[in-house]
Amino acid sequence: MQFEQQLATLGIDGKLYQAYLAALELGEAPVQQVAKKAGLGRTTAYDLLDKLEKEGLISMVERDGKRHVLAEDPVVILQRLELKRQVMGDLLPQLRSIYNRAKSKPNIRFYEGEEGIHTVLMDTLTCRSKQLRGILSMDDLLEIPGQAKFNEYIAERVERGIHLRVLRSAIKDVDRIWPQSSTEMRELRYAPPSVLLSMTTYIYDDKVAFISSKKENYGMIFQSEELSRLHEALFEGIWTISTEPLA
Repeated sequence: MQFEQQLATLGIDGKLYQAYLAALELGEAPVQQVAKKAGLGRTTAYDLLDKLEKEGLISMVERDGKRHVLAEDPVVILQRLELKRQVMGDLLPQLRSIYNRAKSKPNIRFYEGEEGIHTVLMDTLTCRSKQLRGILSMDDLLEIPGQAKFNEYIAERVERGIHLRVLRSAIKDVDRIWPQSSTEMRELRYAPPSVLLSMTTYIYDDKVAFISSKKENYGMIFQSEELSRLHEALFEGIWTISTEPLA
């Protein structure tokens, strides 16, 4: 990595790099001389040198009624990084506490149209637990996203090692597709006839995703620990009274 690129990783880049390099090379010099060497206007140079001074990389001193720039030993960069590391270590528990509280707030995302439905569907593949619960409205899925795209989704789910337990209503099945399959990591049960499952729903981690019919044409993702646990309980309740498909 080049010298300039290395300094850029520390936030010293662009015109700030020019000002700092000029100050280093001159050691000590009037502001006007530093500005000239850096190829900067006087006002711009003052602003940049002020930033460098706040970072402890230079000092501004008075010499014969003129302001001079005095470059500090570059070891100060390492010292300031170490100080920041120590401060960050002390602050990290508090910052994580604030972050965790923010995460606990429900988050709702709404997506319209076929592309939106595809976005919601693909989000289920972020399932960290690798255990996906699904309620599939088959006739609706065959319209949007359609059999070809859904087959691609299934292949990706299997590739990622995500197991699916799925509930369906027999009346909503319009074709003998996507059966129970160990190869496709799918465990299937049919809900009782009195329980009509008319909207595709996925439950995973702390999320619940909904995919509507083509008529309403939308998808939604609710990220909420409480809502997710509720839907898990509802799913498990229906699962216990549902039947495995006939061989």
